[in-house]
Amino acid sequence: MKKNLQLIFLIILGSFTWVLTMFRSGLIYDYGIGFWGANGHDGVWHLALIEILRKGSLSMPIFANGIIRNYHIGFDILVALFGKVTKLSSSVLYFQILPIIFSLLIGFLVYKFVFTWTKSKIKSLLSVFYIYFGGSFGWLVELFKSGRLDGESMFWSQQAISTLINPPFALSLIFISSGLISLQRYLKKGKVISFIISFICFGLLIQIKSYSSVLCLGALFVTGLYEYIKNKNIKIIKVSLSSIVLSFVIYIFFKGNIENVFVFKPFWFLETMMGLSDRVGWMKFYSAMTNYRAAGTLGKAIVFYLIAFGIFILGNFGTRVISFIEIIKNIKNPKKIDWLFVFLTSIFFTGIVIPQFVLQTGTSWNTIQFFYYSLFSGSILSGIWLGNIVEQKNKFSKLFIGLIILLTVPTSLTSLYLIYLPKNPPAFLSLNEVEALKYLSKQPDGIVLTYPFDRSKANEAKKDVPRPLNLYESTAYVSAYSKKQVFLEDEVNLDITGFDWGKRKEEILNFYKSHDKDYVRKYLRDNNISYIYWLKGQRATLGETQLGISQIFENEEVQIYKTDL
Repeated sequence: MKKNLQLIFLIILGSFTWVLTMFRSGLIYDYGIGFWGANGHDGVWHLALIEILRKGSLSMPIFANGIIRNYHIGFDILVALFGKVTKLSSSVLYFQILPIIFSLLIGFLVYKFVFTWTKSKIKSLLSVFYIYFGGSFGWLVELFKSGRLDGESMFWSQQAISTLINPPFALSLIFISSGLISLQRYLKKGKVISFIISFICFGLLIQIKSYSSVLCLGALFVTGLYEYIKNKNIKIIKVSLSSIVLSFVIYIFFKGNIENVFVFKPFWFLETMMGLSDRVGWMKFYSAMTNYRAAGTLGKAIVFYLIAFGIFILGNFGTRVISFIEIIKNIKNPKKIDWLFVFLTSIFFTGIVIPQFVLQTGTSWNTIQFFYYSLFSGSILSGIWLGNIVEQKNKFSKLFIGLIILLTVPTSLTSLYLIYLPKNPPAFLSLNEVEALKYLSKQPDGIVLTYPFDRSKANEAKKDVPRPLNLYESTAYVSAYSKKQVFLEDEVNLDITGFDWGKRKEEILNFYKSHDKDYVRKYLRDNNISYIYWLKGQRATLGETQLGISQIFENEEVQIYKTDL
């Protein structure tokens, strides 16, 4: 313990800051259940998935009669299993317990594999520092633009402080780090158990975070070829091929469909970064770069796009831009390059390049998640380079480290202060809805019909803080808290997963408007709808008797009906 006080302090401090982004969400306050940050949408979506998986079903919780597809559900399966074993609620596991476990594990595992690699305590500690606190230079730009500190994702990518907001990403870091530690052991001692753990860790990534699977399987293959050419060692190739086979088997088992997931759209992130007001918002630059490109003035367009790319890199990496120095230093001395450097730099550059050229259908900006792994690799390489500076014991090294820390941590501090620690959350689920959904969760299984999300009403309520979930975004909250499949909900994730929800929404609206008693009854019956969940003011044109439904619950805000068909 005495020898590792610095590590223990750093892991506890880093974990504490990360957990603050999650811990307050999902708890009941005097206004209802609060949700900070992206938890009002993303967290609720995962709760819906977890609840359906706890029942042993792969049904799409937000699109009745559909099956989960085009989505990695490894994290959600893990939480569902924990819930079945411990009998704890999915919400408590998701928001309060697993964030603590994940944050502690990531810090320890990163330290472990970096120390095993470098044999340097200071390099390992600095790598862990960057994993927990790495931030962009968005706060500097925002300070210049508005005089206030903000701007975590100004250059599009989330930063270290928001790792747990994306729990599949956090879990993937655990699996990547564990895979690397096992691979180190396998290369050193040749034990079969290390080989098995390593290829399982990398092979399972396809259902934990598909972006990481693409990057890691590619990096493993490249690293395996490098190790064979350099040392005639096929061990990494064996791990790589075994991981690919396991990934393929898992993909087939879950009946994956990745057709039309990505579209070719070069430089979208650069253009929107410069053009959108909630990003860099440099409109003159944006107009120039896009006009030169449209006019075919290639020379000037190339210059502007290269500058935008430089802003993207420097802005997102922040002080982690020193990772490029570490990469260049190693390239200049190729004889000292080892397999771990090849693996990390493969992920580093691939994660940068892919988002520059392709977008994800449905939600375009999701492709930026490839870049998260470039920041992860860059954090480790930055820690190693910075560690070299400290080990040289230059008289200016302490001053330099202090400056690096001073420029790095503002992103974490400002995001905590502005996003995750305000008294009021941006979104909440009212006590009346909590009561209604709890009642509905205790009813026999059946499909729930809700009123479709109204974007115009949500826009009118934007100034309200906190804002009720039904006016916050199209979310999966009815499914998540009723523990039932909803006929249509969370249009955002339906876009991401490729469901044709627009046609169904139109049908639902026609159902509500219809004056035809036979048609509406047939619609409910044909779609196996068992319950109708309405907030006060939401009604169909026809009455309860004509619809063939009867009320089973009512409070000041919610009415729940059961179909009698």
